[in-house]
Amino acid sequence: MTSKILITGVLHPRGLEILHGAADVTVDYRPDLPYPEILRCIAEYDALLTRSETGVTREMIDAGQRLKVIARAAVGFANIDVDYATEKGILVINTPGKNTNSAAELTFGLLLAAVRNVIPAHAHLQNQQWDRHRFAGTELMGKTIGIIGLGNVGHRVARFARAFDMEVLAYDPYISDEAFEVNHAHKVDLDALITRSDVISIHTPKTPETTAMIDAARIARMKDGVILLNLARGGLIDEAALAEALKSGKVAGAGIDTWEQEPLRDNPFRDMPQVVMTPHIGASTGEAQLRIAESIAEQVLRALREGVVDFPVNMPRLKVLTTPRVKFYTVLAEKLGRFAVQSLDFNPRLVRILYRGELTSEEGSLVRRAFLKGFLASTSDDAVTFVNAERLAEARQIHVIEEEDPGFKDYQSAVKFIVSDHEQEFTIGGVVFGEDNYRLSLVNGFAFEVVPDGHLLTMVNVDQPGVIGKLGTILGDNGVNISQFELSRNRPGGEAMSVIRVDGPVDRAVLESLRSLPYVLSLHHIVI
Repeated sequence: MTSKILITGVLHPRGLEILHGAADVTVDYRPDLPYPEILRCIAEYDALLTRSETGVTREMIDAGQRLKVIARAAVGFANIDVDYATEKGILVINTPGKNTNSAAELTFGLLLAAVRNVIPAHAHLQNQQWDRHRFAGTELMGKTIGIIGLGNVGHRVARFARAFDMEVLAYDPYISDEAFEVNHAHKVDLDALITRSDVISIHTPKTPETTAMIDAARIARMKDGVILLNLARGGLIDEAALAEALKSGKVAGAGIDTWEQEPLRDNPFRDMPQVVMTPHIGASTGEAQLRIAESIAEQVLRALREGVVDFPVNMPRLKVLTTPRVKFYTVLAEKLGRFAVQSLDFNPRLVRILYRGELTSEEGSLVRRAFLKGFLASTSDDAVTFVNAERLAEARQIHVIEEEDPGFKDYQSAVKFIVSDHEQEFTIGGVVFGEDNYRLSLVNGFAFEVVPDGHLLTMVNVDQPGVIGKLGTILGDNGVNISQFELSRNRPGGEAMSVIRVDGPVDRAVLESLRSLPYVLSLHHIVI
C-alpha cells in the first residue's frame, strides 16, 4: 500500500531525492503551506514532515486521521504537541546531532567577530571612512573560555578553542570525567567557570534548571570585559540583564544566535555594535541541511515501513503498556527519575531498581526505561525516549541492576531506585494507588506520602526547633504559597527532611536565603 507524505518546510534536494526514489510512497512538497490549508488537506496523509514554520497542534493532529508519523527536520520539536501525538499513537521523530559542527563553527565566527570588532569596522568602511586605530581588538590566544554544556556542540567548541591556544574550562555535571579528558577541558563547577573565564559560551538544552541561568547576579561575578555567547536556546541568558551589562561595559561583547522571542520584535541590542547577531542560523549550512535531509528522509521511510528509527522523540508503540499496573508505574518512574536527577550532587555510575510486592522485574522493562528517561531528559542534548534511554545511559557509563523485593509488605506494589557513584548514593521510592494517584514514598530513608508533581522544595536539616518556622516565614514573605508540606526524621535530634510542594517557581535569591538558614544541610528546588 502506498503511503502519502506532506512536506511543509524547505528540505534539501537530497532528502526529496531519497523520498521520490521510494516506490511505496508519494510526496507532496509544499513548503510554507499556510496552517489553514494544512488543516484542510492533512486527512489524506500518512506522514507530515515539518520545520519550525508549521505548528503541529492538537487541532492538526485530530484532523490528520491517517497520520502515523510526524517528522521534524531539525533538533528541536517545541512546535509539535508531542504528548497528544503520543496519546494518538503517532510516532514523532527528529534529527539531533546533524548540525553540531555548523553550530560550533558559527560560535567561533561570532566570537572572532566580537573580539576583533568586525561589525563596527565593516560599517566604518561602508561609510567611506578609514581609521585603523579605532578598532583595536583582542587575541584569543592565552585567553580562557568557559563552556557550559560539553555535549554535541560544546565538545566541538572545546576542540576549536584548543586550536586557538585557549585554556578551556567546562561545566557539565551530567557527563563522565572521561569526556572532559578527551576534549582537553578542565572540569570546574559553575561558580569557578563564571569567575575565571574571559569568554563564556553556553551549549545546554533549555530546561527549568538552565532557563536564565546567566542572570544579572552571575554576570556581576564575571570578569570585567567578558564576552558572552548564546547559540544554544533562547532564554538561557537573561537578555535584559545582558543589555544592561553591555551598556555599563561589564560585558565587552556578545554573540547571539538564539533569542527569547523568535522572530525578534523589539531588539534591545540593535544599537550596540559590540553585539554580533544572527537570526537563529546555527544549522543553516549546506552541509548540515544535507545531513538533516538525508536523516529525516530515511527515518520517515523506515517508520512508514514499520522499521526501527534512530531518533524517536516519543514512544513508538503504545501497546507495549500491557497492564494498567505497568502503565501507572511507568508514569511514576519517570517522575521519580526527574526528581532524582535534580537532587544529586554527584555523577552517577549505578542505578539499582527494586521491584516490590506484586510488581516484578519481568514486567518492569518499561519502568526501567521510564526512570532513565526522566533521569536523563533534562541533561541531554538529544531527545530521550523509551527507545533510546538505555543506550544513552550506557553511553554515560551508567550501569543498571534490577532486583525483586518480594518480602516487601508496606503496599501491594511499589518501586525503589538507588542511584550511586560507588561512594555516595541516593534512594527514592514510590507507590501508585490508582490512575493519576502517584506518591513519592521514600527519599534516603525518610518516609513520605507526597504527590510528585509541579514545583517542590526538599530540605535536609539538623532536627532543631525553629528551622521549619523560619523556612515558612521566608517563603511567606516572598509570596511563595505552600500547597503540601511533609516532614520526616530519622531520630529525635538527628536529621529531618521536608518535602514542600509550592504553587510556582521559587527565585534563586529566595533559595539562597533558605540555604543560609542555621542547621540547613541541603536544599533543592525540583520541577516535575
